[in-house]
Amino acid sequence: MFLLLSACSGGYSFTGASIPPGAKTISVATFPNYAPTVNPQLSQKLTDELMQMFSGQTPLDVTNTVGTGDLQLEGEITAYDTRAVALSSGDEVSMNRFTITIKVRFTNTLDPDASFEQSFSRYRDYAASRDFSAVENTLVGEIVTELCEDVFNKSVVNW
Repeated sequence: MFLLLSACSGGYSFTGASIPPGAKTISVATFPNYAPTVNPQLSQKLTDELMQMFSGQTPLDVTNTVGTGDLQLEGEITAYDTRAVALSSGDEVSMNRFTITIKVRFTNTLDPDASFEQSFSRYRDYAASRDFSAVENTLVGEIVTELCEDVFNKSVVNW
């Protein structure tokens, strides 16, 4: 039984991550916030969650020292906004859409063809009757998690 389990413990990952042979490290730079509206905690929250995702779901050593990893992730927050998306029968706003957009540069020093530069955007709708400050933290948490999953999948998951 032990031999069977040992033989099966090779490169399989429950996350589906496909780390290039020879890759040992990933550097995740802090994502500065260049959005017209700035949430002061967003930059650190996004960067920390990306680092935790790579640390928890890959065998890579994660660092925030820019440009030092075999894989390198950097970018910026480009949008953080709320807009009306639905009107009620009385021409009053009934739903708002909160959106966060990030621009990401991923460099694979071992396989430059796997490198990319891409924007990722996620949103959540919420009732206009709710004060944005009352729902902001929850919405930011949900959106940041989805953005990090998108970046992780594009970077190291073959799908």
